[in-house]
Amino acid sequence: MATPGGARPGNFPPNYNPNTLANNMQNLQINQPNQQQSSNVGGSAPRPPNTTPFGQQAPHFTGIRPRPPPPGVFPRGPVPPNAPAQPTFPPNTVSARPSGPPPGSQPPPFASRPPPPGAIPSSIGGPVSPSLSAPGPRPGPFTSSPLSSGPTTATHMTAPGPLSNGPPTFAPGMAQSGPQFPPNIGGMPRPAVGPPQSPAFLSSRPSPQPQQMRPSFGSPPTGVPPATGQPAPPFSALPQNIPPPRGPSPFSAPNMGVPPSSSSPYGMQTWPPQPHQVGPPPIPGSMQQSPRMFGMPPGGPPIPNQSMALGQTGQSKIDPNQIPRLTPSSDVILHETRQGNQANPPPPATSEYIVKDTGNSSPRYMRCTINQIPCTIDLLSTSAMQLALLVQPLALPHPSEEPIHVVDFGENGPVRCSRCKGYINPFVKFIDQGRRFICNLCGFTDETPRDYHCNLGPDGRRRDADERPELCRGTVEFVASKEYMVRDPMPAVFFFLIDVSMNAIQTGATAAACSAINQVIADLPKGPRTMVGIATFDSTIHFYNLKRALQQPLMLIVPDVQDVYTPLESDVIVQLAECREHLEMLLESIPTMFQSNRTADSAFGAAVKAAFLAMKSTGGKLLVFQSVLPSIGIGSLSAREADGRSNSSSGEKEAHKLLQPADKILKTMAIEFAEYQVCVDLFITTQTYVDIASLSVIPRTTGGQVYYYYPFSAVSDPAKLYNDLRWNVIRPQGFEAVMRVRCSQGIQVQEYSGNFCRRIPTDVDLPAIDCDKTIMVSLKHDDKLQEGSECSFQCALLYTTVYGQRRIRVSTLSLPSTNMLSNLFRSADLDTQFACILKQAASEIPSAPLVQVRDQATNVCINILYSYRKFCATVSSSGQLILPEALKLLPLYTLALLKSTGLRSDGRIDDRSFWINYVSPLPTPLVIPLVYPRMIAIHELDEKELDDSIIPTSIPLSSEHIAGEGIYLLENGVDCLIYVGDSVKPNILQNLFGISSAEEISNQFILQQYDNPLSKKLNDIMNEIRRQRCSYLRLRLCRKGDPSGNLFLAYLVEDKTAIGFSYVEYLIHIHRQIQSKMA
Repeated sequence: MATPGGARPGNFPPNYNPNTLANNMQNLQINQPNQQQSSNVGGSAPRPPNTTPFGQQAPHFTGIRPRPPPPGVFPRGPVPPNAPAQPTFPPNTVSARPSGPPPGSQPPPFASRPPPPGAIPSSIGGPVSPSLSAPGPRPGPFTSSPLSSGPTTATHMTAPGPLSNGPPTFAPGMAQSGPQFPPNIGGMPRPAVGPPQSPAFLSSRPSPQPQQMRPSFGSPPTGVPPATGQPAPPFSALPQNIPPPRGPSPFSAPNMGVPPSSSSPYGMQTWPPQPHQVGPPPIPGSMQQSPRMFGMPPGGPPIPNQSMALGQTGQSKIDPNQIPRLTPSSDVILHETRQGNQANPPPPATSEYIVKDTGNSSPRYMRCTINQIPCTIDLLSTSAMQLALLVQPLALPHPSEEPIHVVDFGENGPVRCSRCKGYINPFVKFIDQGRRFICNLCGFTDETPRDYHCNLGPDGRRRDADERPELCRGTVEFVASKEYMVRDPMPAVFFFLIDVSMNAIQTGATAAACSAINQVIADLPKGPRTMVGIATFDSTIHFYNLKRALQQPLMLIVPDVQDVYTPLESDVIVQLAECREHLEMLLESIPTMFQSNRTADSAFGAAVKAAFLAMKSTGGKLLVFQSVLPSIGIGSLSAREADGRSNSSSGEKEAHKLLQPADKILKTMAIEFAEYQVCVDLFITTQTYVDIASLSVIPRTTGGQVYYYYPFSAVSDPAKLYNDLRWNVIRPQGFEAVMRVRCSQGIQVQEYSGNFCRRIPTDVDLPAIDCDKTIMVSLKHDDKLQEGSECSFQCALLYTTVYGQRRIRVSTLSLPSTNMLSNLFRSADLDTQFACILKQAASEIPSAPLVQVRDQATNVCINILYSYRKFCATVSSSGQLILPEALKLLPLYTLALLKSTGLRSDGRIDDRSFWINYVSPLPTPLVIPLVYPRMIAIHELDEKELDDSIIPTSIPLSSEHIAGEGIYLLENGVDCLIYVGDSVKPNILQNLFGISSAEEISNQFILQQYDNPLSKKLNDIMNEIRRQRCSYLRLRLCRKGDPSGNLFLAYLVEDKTAIGFSYVEYLIHIHRQIQSKMA
């Protein structure tokens, strides 16, 4: 009989080798559970099919205490004996995601890179023979490509005909090969390592040796050069300067029976240790002695920082090349969450890293703004920094990371503290020979349940701690028992609601929506639990009876848009398996059915309410495609601004009121939707003002999101619409979720912010949550913490998987507390700090004038740097601007924020509303690219031999780096602009875009692939960016002297503009403000 809390019997790990892909990859689907039946634990009733979230199996625990792995190699569970042999995959292809929908579905709308000859198994790209229902093995935890990359093309093109990176090309029978595993964010910029080479007027405090490590907390440097903010190094078991032996991925044991692939990007790579690194990493700090500083013991090392001499007159001679800038790196960082029983500070959120969970939760799931917790509220106030968590409970892991373990405690459910209800975790302390335990959150002592008892070893830990995931991993997933269910877990319901008003039909938005839905049906979860429904609307609402018994779908019209109802509730939402043919037939005929529609009105509010009534008994996802301002029925709106511009009638002072909802009707509806577990996603395909400020209330309250296509183009936008919709339904997600964060004594949650509804103060209600949603949790002190103690934070998410299992995902983070201000600055997490500043600014924009919001953002930056200057860098002269190493890019990011779409006063109201909505649930890795985009030169791609990364090194956002003969690509995670200078060589234009001069550039641009190396490289870069960002970025070609060129130049945030300082001027401005505060 298995022990309660052990791994579920029969749970072998999936064949999780990232180097390989199953032969019959056409049959791989995300989120389908294994059909293996688990044996029950402790004699309880049989449980549902044994699956982890999203169809991934839990690793099996053998009950034997594991031996330490060889250096640089982390153990992985055994491989199932029945695993198929797997072919290898070509370089630059990460194979941990299936490559697209099963056979019979439409090919995707953008082209993948042609693979090297003979590299891909023949089953990819040819006609597909297996039937849809063929049971294929399922890949690892989050295994689907967010974007489909189009039919795999022949390796050598015979003619120079274009290969489209644009809208769908429908070639039946082609399998899809897509960009894999999105959050490979290695191409993103990372803070610079080490001090700048100092010119005469720039002094640099840290010692000039190369500085290669992240600091650990507390230990002074011991004969190792000081480190200055480089992310976590490879593990110290590695001998110095000797790469580990070639072999599988550093985190996995060799996979038996699978031929190794030497070309996989993650599999066979060697991780050379960084120089100067043996043993635990030291505190960053220079070796020189200095006068004692505030909050530091005598003789303690000062914090590394960067200082610039700025003349009192304000005329600075700063060399722009010496000021702090992003230094991109393509290195993969290996990060252990704890080493030597203390927390390891996480790598930058924008870097590419692989996590080994050794007790603390992975920084993908939970990050803190400061990695040492101030003991008192006074210390926190003095620092002027924020104390907050950014929680992304379902974040995608790296393919080389160990999957999250699923633990089943049977009918009794997981062990919890009887006082605070915190879940068992690695920081609970067992006493009295294991008979009792002390909760690390509230300090209460509880009896250990008898069937969970285990003796303690000589180190005071339970002897079975390393075999129990809940006692040695920072993130685990518990199978929820009956007490966690108010009702049976809900089915996966997808309801599509399509605008068929005259404007939507004429602009091609209706046809694009129908085409996207039709292709995505194949990607919906398989099985009897998946239900679908569809309705269309203009000034009335049209439901469709999809019952199989009918010859064709039957339209049911609801004319009353003031008091709506749902006809035939039982037949409007039907099992997908039962109605698929009818649904496909209907989607093909809707655009022609309404092609002569002359109804301009849109009853959006009534249609959404009617669809909700159909879904009320089950809950589910409501996906709405909307093209015009709702003008009739409940929730109708007026054009509050003739053209949605902030500068027309109401003037700058009142402009922010246009960013608030027009009335409370939609908010009241949204709260009701959330109560019945209905999540609304809104796809706005428009060419006019639609009042996003009012419409977005529904997605924000129900855990959904807004997608915005303005101005909608029937030529270039259907590809993005399809990919956005596809990723929306296939990404890892859960339904009917509740989330709560608990903290150690002395700290409490002050506020949650993000896309959700709250009925009680302590919990966040999420009708749906997915891998892209982040919630910001602001914290406050309610008591003093004890110096030297650890402070714990635990996020628990109770949710239902798309296959109907109730789960509790628990992430725990334990950080040291400190009484020293210098430790706070040393352990600050720049990406998380700035994410909080950005999210707070976005939430202020609708309620305050823009000038005030901009000033607040600058003041936050000034106050932090002033505190550091006053208390931690007292020995420097007043003519120097001193920046703490960990926060040296804060002024650059703050300046970029001031010039962003949300804080500019010259943009469209809807654009600003969308920006606010986009920022609200934005994950930390996408925060910095949004305000400080990545820019690369693409006219030189032929000349440069790139290193391992597909994407070339990024360049600073300054016009100094823009040449007239150059072509530049700039992307911020939402849009991608390609800027063409005024004297580009015609042959480069011909190779890349098939045009001979910049004048021929079209507004509705689609990137093609031509038969030349330059074009192929550009397409590779574009696909890699889309893969990294989990988003099919909109592409726009811009040229100098054109309005499109001005749009591009507005992103060059380091330049002086009409609305703001240059970067150098902004540093001088901040320095003056700090000087005046010091005086």
